[in-house]
Amino acid sequence: MSLSKRYAIALLLLGLIGAPITSNASNVRPVGATSAIHYRTVNVDGVDMFYREAGNPRAPTILLLHGFPTSSQMFRNLIPLLADRYHLVAPDYPGFGQSAMPSRDTFSYTFDNIALLVDHFTQALGLSTYALYVMDYGAPVGYRLASSHPERVTALVVQNGNAYEEGLRDFWIPLKQYWADNAPASRNALRAFLTLGATIWQYTSGVPDVTLVSPDAWTTDQYLLDRPGNDEIQLDLFYDYRTNVALYPTWHAYFRDDQPPTLIVWGKNDPIFPAEGAEPFKRDLKNLEFHLLDTGHFALETNGAEIARLMRRFLERNGVH
Repeated sequence: MSLSKRYAIALLLLGLIGAPITSNASNVRPVGATSAIHYRTVNVDGVDMFYREAGNPRAPTILLLHGFPTSSQMFRNLIPLLADRYHLVAPDYPGFGQSAMPSRDTFSYTFDNIALLVDHFTQALGLSTYALYVMDYGAPVGYRLASSHPERVTALVVQNGNAYEEGLRDFWIPLKQYWADNAPASRNALRAFLTLGATIWQYTSGVPDVTLVSPDAWTTDQYLLDRPGNDEIQLDLFYDYRTNVALYPTWHAYFRDDQPPTLIVWGKNDPIFPAEGAEPFKRDLKNLEFHLLDTGHFALETNGAEIARLMRRFLERNGVH
């Protein structure tokens, strides 16, 4: 075969290899076609809220609600794994991540206020329906949204997102003391939980292979925690967490009455929200898929690909596709 013919064949093969895979199915798009992540900011009620967005806005939306002490960056690896099929939106709460950090004199840092702001955020983006991915702080934010607007929620994905007192074990003893007395000594005792050592512990405790956890995660979180004044914001939220416990019966009623399809993907070795907090969901939810994963608090760091696969299968089976 002549050199020119071999060159022509090579070009043809390169063209074929580089060509996108297409399908006649209307709900299948080439992988990567909509997987670019956009980093945006929108002003909501006078607060600049940062969010990550990927996927086709005409596809079903998944609203990703982060925990403490992190931000939407906890979803940095999950979003590309789902963006070919879903529209993903992950906001940062005020005082977290890249969102504004209003003064405590102008914004009251409570879970009610954060949930209200996230509610208005979804309206600003025109998100009329969405599946909710809730984790840690994202759970009380998301459960407030869901119980107030059940018609919007197509499904729940719960990853170490507590809703039952069975999940508030030894770790919560000093917080319960703070809730009971609101004393300066009780407040100051919790400052240790805002240190680098505590942040690293959250990421690594209960993780069988800590080399799977990127140090970029806790480095980013700690940099933002260490901003002047952020410690007081976090301590305000530690105290306000008691209001979430008071709402547990309301959320249980939502689970029983509205029966949202729910996927549990829970790091069973989490010392903050242990597996005992996952089991009670079985009491109230009929359409429940339940998985305890051999990892810790930030399950996406080690089991992100597994969680993405479980989400795809679960959402497809429940008509969210």
